[in-house]
Amino acid sequence: MYKFILMVCFVFAMVSCGTDTDAGEFVVGSDYLAVNNKVILIDTVTVEMSTINFDSLITSNQSRILVGNYDDPVFGKVKSNSYFQLAADSYSLISTTDTESANYVFDSISMILKYDNYYYGDTTKVQTFSIHRLLQKVKPNTDDDSFYNNSALNYSSESLGTISYKPRPLEKDSINVKMDAAFGEALFLKFKRREVTDFDSFAEYLKGLVLVPETTNSSSVIGFDLTSKVRLYYSKYLGDDIDSYTKDFTIVDATKQFNAISLDKSGTLIQNLPASNSKLSSLETNHQGFIQSGTGVACRIDFPNIKQLRYISDKGAIVDAELVLKPVNNTYSEKFPLSDSLQVYVADKLNRISSTLNNSSGTALYAKLNKQSDEFNENVVYSLSVGGFLQKEMLKQSDSKSSLIFVLPTISKTVNRLVLGDQKHLNNKIQLKIYYLSY
Repeated sequence: MYKFILMVCFVFAMVSCGTDTDAGEFVVGSDYLAVNNKVILIDTVTVEMSTINFDSLITSNQSRILVGNYDDPVFGKVKSNSYFQLAADSYSLISTTDTESANYVFDSISMILKYDNYYYGDTTKVQTFSIHRLLQKVKPNTDDDSFYNNSALNYSSESLGTISYKPRPLEKDSINVKMDAAFGEALFLKFKRREVTDFDSFAEYLKGLVLVPETTNSSSVIGFDLTSKVRLYYSKYLGDDIDSYTKDFTIVDATKQFNAISLDKSGTLIQNLPASNSKLSSLETNHQGFIQSGTGVACRIDFPNIKQLRYISDKGAIVDAELVLKPVNNTYSEKFPLSDSLQVYVADKLNRISSTLNNSSGTALYAKLNKQSDEFNENVVYSLSVGGFLQKEMLKQSDSKSSLIFVLPTISKTVNRLVLGDQKHLNNKIQLKIYYLSY
């Protein structure tokens, strides 16, 4: 620590003998812009990086059916099952009398899944999933009415329909999964015989469905819209006349739809991620920090020596600071694209989040991606202003320290991921530039 203080003081002395150019870069009030005031650049402060894993993420009420799986070369095996409850706009067939209803017959049943343009992984390969019937109601076991990425409901092992397809989320509107005829006819008869007359009796008979990807096909995770539906086709025969009808079953309540997203980290650098109140240092993960949506993996940044800046001068302040995070080369591609921004939270040493990182006006700050093309990807960085945060940390009278937690903005409804380099990474070092004003 003594060497650190000497080093900072040496830098301060060297810059003080130079020009006053930097002092004009900041608007800090006329009282601070006197001739003797100096602004120095400090870029040698220690920045610690680690990876953490939240206990769980709320994945209900996210307005996205997320289904699929893929083998991630960095993170491991990613999988998402999607559970949902269905409802109908009415609980009767198009008929006016029991005699007329006798002329109705079942034709077929399908699930129509509408793409919502989200995908992650390799969509050029075949993906397979099946539809299963839930054996328990879509009701949380907890008191908060939410479902999480690690929630699960019991379902029948019998498939009601299976599809193998090459996803075309940007080219096509939807996919159609033909469902089991016996299941469809039994459902049809419940309506024809008026054994189902309202939502409660319907939900008792058909508690819900779950989409389950097959592990033999591991290529991508696809997003579908909540306007997706199960469609029952039936006809009315009266002599030589045939009239065709449909009845739709839709996801009316978004809180009764959730995605169970899992990650098998076996054999990866983050396979030993500790409990949610601890961290895995980047020194143990090849000088890298990791972020993944859906599974709760996040990157934590600490500034252990920031309070030492108080000793630079009797009167001083951090007027600005820029944190530059660099994605590790060859960990992102067209299949695994970079997010345009990162959301940032303030947390304590046990990873308990207190707030978003905000500017002085209370607006949330994001680490923004700069993706200018260059030969060695040196300009592919996320930049974040942390001056206000570090100033508060420097002036704290208590021994408590706050950390910054970085996640992707769509943490609860995607499986995007990111790998960042720490201060000792060979090619993609994190950088911290602090502008300190003495007066």
